[in-house]
Amino acid sequence: MTDALAYQPCTPADVLLRDVRVLDPRAGLDARYDVRVRGGLVAELAAPETLRADPGEELLEGRGCLLVPAFFDPHVHLRTPGQEHKEDICTGTSAAAAGGFAGVLAMPNTDPVLDSAPLLRSLGEAATRQARVPVGFLAAITRGLQGEQLTEMAELREAGALGFTDDGRPVQSAGMLRKALQYQRLCGGVIALHEEDTTLSRDGTMHEGPVSAALGVSGIPTLSESTMVARDAALAGYEDARVHFQHLSCSASVEAVAGAKARGWRVSAEVTPHHLLLTDEHVRGMDTRMKMHPPLASEQDRRALIEGLRTGTIDCVATDHAPHAREEKEVPFEQAPMGTTGLETAFAALYTGLVESGELPLELLVQRMTAGAQLFGLPAPTIAQGQLANMTLIDLDASWIAGEHGWHSRSASCCFAGGRLRGRVMLTFAAGGIVHREQALSPVAVA
Repeated sequence: MTDALAYQPCTPADVLLRDVRVLDPRAGLDARYDVRVRGGLVAELAAPETLRADPGEELLEGRGCLLVPAFFDPHVHLRTPGQEHKEDICTGTSAAAAGGFAGVLAMPNTDPVLDSAPLLRSLGEAATRQARVPVGFLAAITRGLQGEQLTEMAELREAGALGFTDDGRPVQSAGMLRKALQYQRLCGGVIALHEEDTTLSRDGTMHEGPVSAALGVSGIPTLSESTMVARDAALAGYEDARVHFQHLSCSASVEAVAGAKARGWRVSAEVTPHHLLLTDEHVRGMDTRMKMHPPLASEQDRRALIEGLRTGTIDCVATDHAPHAREEKEVPFEQAPMGTTGLETAFAALYTGLVESGELPLELLVQRMTAGAQLFGLPAPTIAQGQLANMTLIDLDASWIAGEHGWHSRSASCCFAGGRLRGRVMLTFAAGGIVHREQALSPVAVA
C-alpha cells in the first residue's frame, strides 16, 4: 500500500500478538490466532496460545482483542502548507495512527493551493520527514480552486498525485468538469468531487428544514448537493470517466449514485461518521463543532446513508477530518468555519452507534473503513503471511470519553467530543512499524 504514499520510515516491528481475534473480511478470516510480525511483515498466523516469543521479540497479550486490517481514509485535511496553526502533517497523521489508520489522502485546499508539481514534490518530501502514517495527495482540478483553468494534470500525476479534487468548492461549470474528465482519461487518477450548487447553498450555514427555521438560521437545501451529483454522474457516464463523490449527506444523492452504478458508470462514493450518526437536531444547541459542510441533514437522510453504506451504493467511510483552531470555532455559529475532526473517533463512534445497536455488522464496517485505498488505485490492507503489517488492534470492551485526555490532532473541534464511546484502538501498525500504542498495552516479560 505504501509504494505511492509518502511517510517517515520507522523501525520494522518484531512482535508476537498472542490470542487475538483476527477479522479480515477480504481474506475470509474471523477466528482467534497468535500473530507474529517479524521485520515488519506478517510472518505467521497460528492457533491461539501455540507460538512462543523468540529472543528480542516483543510479546503482547491480546486477550481476545480484535485485530483488523488498518483503516484507510481517502479524505483528510492536513492544512499543510500555510495553515499549520490548525494542523500539520505530523499532528494529523498522529491523529490518524491513534484512530487505527495506516494511510490517508490529503486534500489540496491549502495555502497555497496544491495545484503545481513542484509544490506536490515538496509536500511528499515533507511527509518523508514528518508523517507517522503513509500519506497520499490529491491535487487540485483547477488552478487556485477557482474553477476557471485546469491544472497540469499529467504533470501532477507524474509527480505522484493519486487524483484530483477542488474539495471545499465544487466545479460549478459542467463544461470545465467535462474537460477535466477528458483530461483524466488520458493521464489517469480519480476525479473526486465536492458536490454543491452554490446558487442554491448561497450563504447557508446549516441544513434547510424545520430546525433551521426554528433557529432563524439560513439553510442549505439538500438539492444543492443532489442535483450536482446527478449532473456529474451523467458527465462521468458520457465521458466514461472515473469519478468519486465526496461526503454524501442526503437520500437524493444516494439515489443518484445508485442510478449511476445501475447504468454501469464508473462512480464511487464516501460518507462520513458524522453524517451517519448525527442530524440537524444536533445543531439546536448552536455548537460550532456541529457545523460542517455539507451540513447535517434530516433523520430520513441519515437512514438513507446507512442503507447506502450497507448495500454498497456508498463504497467507503471517509472522515473529512477538517481541523480548525480553537479561536476560529469559538465565535457565533454563523461566523464559524465549517468542519469537524474525525480521525481519532471514527471507528469507535461508528462501532458504538451502528454496530452495537445492530444496524451494521462489524465485518461490514471494517470492510468499508478499509475500502478507500482500492478506490484510488492502492491495495487494501490485509492480514496475510508475507504482507507488510498494516493492522489495528482494538479493545471492543473499552469504554472511553472522546477527548477526555486531549487529542493527538492540533484541533479539539470534534463533533463527538465528550461522548462516551466503546471500542478503543490499542495498537496501530503502519508500513510495518508500530505507529501508535496505548499506555495500557504493555509488553509481557519473556522468560
